[in-house]
Amino acid sequence: MRKSGYQIDMLNGPLAGKLLLFALPLMLSSLLQLLFNAADVVVVGRYVGKQALAAVGSNTALINLLVNVFTGLSVGANVIVARDLGAEREEDIQKSVHTSLTLALFSGLLLAAAGTLLARTLLELTSSPEDVIDLAAVYLKIYFCGMPANMLYNFGSAILRAQGDTRRPLYFLTLAGVVNVALNLLFVIGLQMSVAGVALATITSQYISAALVLYCLVREKGTLHFDVKKLGLDRRTVKRIVQVGLPAGFQGLMFSLSNVVIQSSINSFASTVVAGSTAAGNIEGFVYVSMNAFYQSALTFTSQNYGAGECRRVDRVLLLCLLYSSVTGMILGGLAVFFGHELASIYAPGDEAVIGCAVERLRYVGLPYFLCGVMEAFVGVLRGIGYSVVPMVVTLVGACGLRLVWVATVFRMHPSPAVLYISYPISWIVTAAIQMSFLLLVRKHAYAKVTGIHGIQQENPAP
Repeated sequence: MRKSGYQIDMLNGPLAGKLLLFALPLMLSSLLQLLFNAADVVVVGRYVGKQALAAVGSNTALINLLVNVFTGLSVGANVIVARDLGAEREEDIQKSVHTSLTLALFSGLLLAAAGTLLARTLLELTSSPEDVIDLAAVYLKIYFCGMPANMLYNFGSAILRAQGDTRRPLYFLTLAGVVNVALNLLFVIGLQMSVAGVALATITSQYISAALVLYCLVREKGTLHFDVKKLGLDRRTVKRIVQVGLPAGFQGLMFSLSNVVIQSSINSFASTVVAGSTAAGNIEGFVYVSMNAFYQSALTFTSQNYGAGECRRVDRVLLLCLLYSSVTGMILGGLAVFFGHELASIYAPGDEAVIGCAVERLRYVGLPYFLCGVMEAFVGVLRGIGYSVVPMVVTLVGACGLRLVWVATVFRMHPSPAVLYISYPISWIVTAAIQMSFLLLVRKHAYAKVTGIHGIQQENPAP
């Protein structure tokens, strides 16, 4: 197969450096995306007011709830393309590329229709405060008009990641993000468009990044080349994507559902608490996406090596990603708490009540955030070796179920923001422990299955 200059050889040589080479551009991409998203929140908080800040922030969990199932399908696209690259199945790679992008377009159009038609109803169901619901509905309707671009970018960048290309998505996001910030300043400060201006700036940048990813795939000369005339759904490929991606999407849905329940409970407090939680959530996002880069690394490196029957390298990928993710989470989570007052004041300058609410959440959620990274490293490897349903079920029980029970029992008896926040680290610990136990249980069988296909003898794989 013809290799791109952006490709990483995941099947040969030392893994430690290659994982970092893969993860760091992905981490920078995610951090830049969050910085540009934070610019939305900062501009609204500084130049419109805390109601507008709460309106934008109260949409986050709801947006994630609606898009995660479809974004999970992009995980399926990443896994099957990476496996086919490892096994050198060129025809299957081409089918996967075109089927994935067709699914992306369909998903985006479906989400755009649902989001714009049901925006206010959904906000009412999540107990959006009366003083922010009108602004929140405007933001949500405009935001969902960008869903086709959002899905095309997610699926397209997942295809590029399958061959180790995390650099070009970084370049594309940088350009789109600069446009986003410039349009924020124009629409919100210059034209006084409030949350509508923020949403318009966001979807414009999304369409730019989607166009760049598609152009990149069209210009590809190897097996990842995209030809718009070949758009369509291959039944076998759809099944392969859905087998991995649908459980991944439902897992994200379960997390988002539990977050929506918690957000609804937060919304029961004053808008000051909602605004403080919004600011803290944005800060925590920087910690999360930094760790999530190693989940993506575990997923892609495991998929390629498992597809090639290199199981000992899969073990090495897991250990390295657990190490990298934990260290990243501990350092960044600790810094978020240490500089919590200063960071929160960026979002709500001079409003000590909002800042205090933000710092309180950071103590309970930001400091133990590394546990979430540990949990996701196990999930990445499980999906890479073909187990996608079990992480979904474990998440349903260990995260979503636990949080729902927590809200219905502990929070009802002691209704305070701190009681809500502590449910996060507890759910991460429980879920990570179960994921690890299951991986140890199925590992031997999974490795025997793939090495038998490839005729490879594994000598005492590392535990």
